[in-house]
Amino acid sequence: MAPQQTGSRKRKASEIEEGAGSSASPSQAAVAAGTNCTNGPLLVAKRPRRPTAPRSLVHYLTGRALGAESYPGLEGFEGDLRSYRVLRLPELLRERQLALGPLNKVFASQWLNARQVVCGTKCNTLFVIDVQTGRITRIPLMRDRGPGQTRAQPTCGIHAIQLNPSRSLLATGGENPNSLAVYQLPTLDPVCLGDRQGHRDWIFAIAWMSDTVAVSGSRDGTVALWRVDPDVFSGSTPWHNNSGIPRYSHIRPRDMEAIPRATSNPGNRKVRALAFSGKNQELGAVSLDGYFHLWKARSSLSRLLSLRLPYCRENVCLTYCDELSLYAVGSQSHVSFLDPRQRQQNIRPLCSREGGTGVRSLSFYQHIITVGTGHGSLLFYDIRAQKFLEERASGSPDSFLGCTGRKLKLICGRGWLNQDELWVNYLGGTEDFRNALYTHCYNWPEMKLFVGGGPLPSGLHGNYAGLWS
Repeated sequence: MAPQQTGSRKRKASEIEEGAGSSASPSQAAVAAGTNCTNGPLLVAKRPRRPTAPRSLVHYLTGRALGAESYPGLEGFEGDLRSYRVLRLPELLRERQLALGPLNKVFASQWLNARQVVCGTKCNTLFVIDVQTGRITRIPLMRDRGPGQTRAQPTCGIHAIQLNPSRSLLATGGENPNSLAVYQLPTLDPVCLGDRQGHRDWIFAIAWMSDTVAVSGSRDGTVALWRVDPDVFSGSTPWHNNSGIPRYSHIRPRDMEAIPRATSNPGNRKVRALAFSGKNQELGAVSLDGYFHLWKARSSLSRLLSLRLPYCRENVCLTYCDELSLYAVGSQSHVSFLDPRQRQQNIRPLCSREGGTGVRSLSFYQHIITVGTGHGSLLFYDIRAQKFLEERASGSPDSFLGCTGRKLKLICGRGWLNQDELWVNYLGGTEDFRNALYTHCYNWPEMKLFVGGGPLPSGLHGNYAGLWS
């Protein structure tokens, strides 16, 4: 405090000197100097100090509960709370299974709002489920214009669902899984169908580059760029014909690129997953021949590089973290991390070790990556600490005791399985099996996690859906 007082005295002395050279009266000068002409020193009342805001998380939460928009000096607590929530949420989650009837294997899912999730299945069903009531609403699939289109097998299903950045459009597969279907939100009215000069095999992955441009990756080894006409979903184009039947336009891709042929397995260039970097305007893709590919994504696609992945078996999922500029690839036994701008990767791959069933779904949120396995479990990895989250020493999530050293693992329920002849022959009639978790998605404002999947063997028919909250 001494330096501040010295500076204050210097400022007062400077003000007195300036007042002495002005036309101020002697009494005014005396007041400025802090004295009285007749009675000696003048006592000046001190200004009351403003109360210091207590820098306490308790005071902050109390103020926020009372509706305070901001609390002085505590803006950083919001970031601390988000980070704390990310670390503690997994161990607080509890499962509530959702009944889906005889639907087969949930491959894709996205939150539409606080209580609705849209899902796609192997049996080519697109539906919305209300996680509060369990009610299921099926969405009609769009049909190709002509019978001459190359049709895929009906059992391949819907593998991808993605919402555009403004959450005004939803892209997924059509009745023909080779075609790209776009719906308007929140009504889910059909907008357009990419069935002209497009993919010749199933669409496995979709990524939005902007509100009107989407990219699809197919099992035919191609990546296609589609542009949705803004007039179609802005209300300037009629949605229904005179009979009230919804109608939609049929579009073709603006650009189409083939995956480069690898010398190891030229026939296995199937595009399995896509992830878009908005910060760098780049598109990452994973192909089943064990390569990662990167394109510059503008009005067209321009390939930048192709990298051989360290683990080449069953690379089926990909996600990207903008904050860390990092791609994560899930394979049969590992999650590999890629920064295309760094020749040497500083983050070592993590091993899931879940019975060799593989990593089936991945997602980033801040510095935590969530791993859905083929053995019915969810794992959580901290990129900053480069280790899995661990269980607490006490069964109570509110315990302040240390960690046990055991990996935190959420085990999903049994779901539903069609106990047919194939089930008897394949599993010997046993019910001790775990579902593969093909998809999961967070609703962070509501602190909820939706998880979907089904039995891993391709011939078995069943499903799993659960809300973790």
